[in-house]
Amino acid sequence: MNIVILAAGQGKRMYSNLPKVLHPIAGKPLAQHVIDTARGLAPEKLVVVYGHGGDAVRASLAAPDIAWAEQAQQLGTGHAVAQALAQLGPAAQTLVLYGDVPLTTTATLKRLLQAGKDGLAILTVDLADPTGYGRIVRDATGQVRRIVEQKDATESEKAIGEINTGIMVMPTARLADWLGALKSDNAQGEYYLTDIVALAVAEGLPVHTAQPEGAWEVLGVNSKVQLAELERQHQRNLADQLLVAGVRLADPARIDIRGELKHGRDVAIDVGCVFEGRVELADAVEIGPYCVLKNVKVGAGTRIAAFCHFEDAVIGPDGVLGPYARLRPGTELGPEVHVGNFVEIKKSVIGAQSKANHLAYIGDAEIGQRVNVGAGTITCNYDGANKFKTVIEDDVFIGSDSQLVAPVRVGRGATLGAGTTLTRDAPAGALTVSRPRQTTVNGWQRPQKLKK
Repeated sequence: MNIVILAAGQGKRMYSNLPKVLHPIAGKPLAQHVIDTARGLAPEKLVVVYGHGGDAVRASLAAPDIAWAEQAQQLGTGHAVAQALAQLGPAAQTLVLYGDVPLTTTATLKRLLQAGKDGLAILTVDLADPTGYGRIVRDATGQVRRIVEQKDATESEKAIGEINTGIMVMPTARLADWLGALKSDNAQGEYYLTDIVALAVAEGLPVHTAQPEGAWEVLGVNSKVQLAELERQHQRNLADQLLVAGVRLADPARIDIRGELKHGRDVAIDVGCVFEGRVELADAVEIGPYCVLKNVKVGAGTRIAAFCHFEDAVIGPDGVLGPYARLRPGTELGPEVHVGNFVEIKKSVIGAQSKANHLAYIGDAEIGQRVNVGAGTITCNYDGANKFKTVIEDDVFIGSDSQLVAPVRVGRGATLGAGTTLTRDAPAGALTVSRPRQTTVNGWQRPQKLKK
């Protein structure tokens, strides 16, 4: 099978310098959704027809299995397909898809291919308001005779509710003759791909139709309003899949998945959460409201409170994190680790049962098991030019408001007194303190406000 994806349009109503087919849904370009669906059909040839913003389109969508055909002038859908004709295998069917129609499912396209196995098949849908779409004209026996565009339709034809989605499959061996016979004597002055339906009927070739599960599968994007509507439809589809699979969502209308979300059993997700890249949630993970997780793996039983932001991190089982915690790339947390409010961790490994519950920064560090990091503690890992490592061994207690100036090591079982600035290694099992002796200044008076 050949698949041709038409992606040459400018998208004037998007009011954007970005080519229309590169605008994102779920963090992925519109055309990429179509390409991924097309790959699910295992085509022999996959051709993308590009035009407006061609360099950006090719750079964004480039892949070894994609062939490219340029439509330098946008003269209609028939003209667009003609640009790809030389690259199509003549013995196969050709399926035509659109780079701005992102939600068509593989299952629907398989039904369409089956319908067109002995001729030509069109994906149609019935709309209560078909305004703007080409209408499917049938004869008295219900056979498809032709497609008429809105601007060329008579009043009786405009009353037809069955519309053409533009998605169709046809025998490639006839395509060259049909495309060569197209004329542009219509209201748009374009070469319509839909006119090949009448040519097929005239040759006695069977013309069939298939329909999607829902009209949302064939909706296209021509404006930011439509882009937002399809985003919500897509996210609701993904949310429904999660619900069916057993995930508890506080509100399926308030979740955004911009990548791949894998999950175990008894996972609970509160409102407003965003998942990007590849996220894995093991059994019984609970995520509070308004969290962002990007390329994160979360172990079983871990609880994440509200307003956390995690990226490129691995979290062990039975952890307690947040609220307002941040894990930056390279963070690895062992089992039963606690990371509290306003704690930031970057490129650090933290062992089992260690805790940093308040207002801390841990960067470029290796922390052992059962370590307590007091409030206000920071690892001073950057000297203005280079990064250095801090090592904290098992069973260490770090007093509040301490600064560990890397490179430095804290030995097993050591204690740092509150307010310590550590510039040399702290020995194991000992108390290390670096602050001046407390004194009291007798007779000191607190300043008073001056009377005006």
